Amino acid sequence: MSEPLDRVAKQQLVDEIGTWHHSINLGDGVVTPGGKTPAHIHDELRRLRLPEMAHKSVLDIGAWDGLYTFHAEAAGASRVVALDHYAWSIDFQKATAYRSRERGSGQLSRAFHTIPEVWDPIGLPGKRGFDLAYRVRNSRAEVVVDDFMTMDVERLGTFDVVLFLGVIYHLEEPLRALRRLQAVTGGVAVIESEAIWLSGRLRRPLWQFVNAAHTHDDPTFWWIPTAEGLQAMCDAAGFSRTEIVAGPPKRSPLWRRRSPHYRVVVHAFC
Repeated sequence: MSEPLDRVAKQQLVDEIGTWHHSINLGDGVVTPGGKTPAHIHDELRRLRLPEMAHKSVLDIGAWDGLYTFHAEAAGASRVVALDHYAWSIDFQKATAYRSRERGSGQLSRAFHTIPEVWDPIGLPGKRGFDLAYRVRNSRAEVVVDDFMTMDVERLGTFDVVLFLGVIYHLEEPLRALRRLQAVTGGVAVIESEAIWLSGRLRRPLWQFVNAAHTHDDPTFWWIPTAEGLQAMCDAAGFSRTEIVAGPPKRSPLWRRRSPHYRVVVHAFC
């Protein structure tokens, strides 16, 4: 175990990393300045309706800065595995500069793994935040750096709870991804995704193909489902049943626009 850090040292290390996705409490009043604010995370946790994790095994796919990895540990999970490779391979400060240049020239951004200045799967610049939080929180989670879509999932085994939060729409082959997810799920998979709301006769199991032009110049988006589409694909992937635990907000101003987006949460059971 490393020497404990005081508040000033913690804050300095947090500031040196610069770009954070998650707001994580590191103690002594130090909270990482994540794009997901504490208020956002509070609301997200309410919507996720996470299952009981005490004495359970938990797999966090797409761990990024590790918020939900550490949440599972704090909830008393007996085993926690943090898995990522894409976010950990990105230099986010360089990615921001690259996207700014592309917008300035009127070009759409390309996928980050195709940009040598941004992509570093050896140095793992995007993992620095996770590593710092892991160290400060004295985490004992197992860490796996690998591509969920190509790795040997049998090596992972199965887990009581699998977290698949904000991942599915970043994958080119969502059905294959859900089949792989089903293979590592022994109890329930919690799937959170961007979703599109369609009304009337269009409210069907559909997936919309998108690119950077349709997603605020985000080159990592591929597919956005309806809630029914996500459920149907979970069924096709082999889950025994699914439950939508967070659907579109009611009476939202979003409905004044055509096909508004929101965040859906599905629990898929084996």
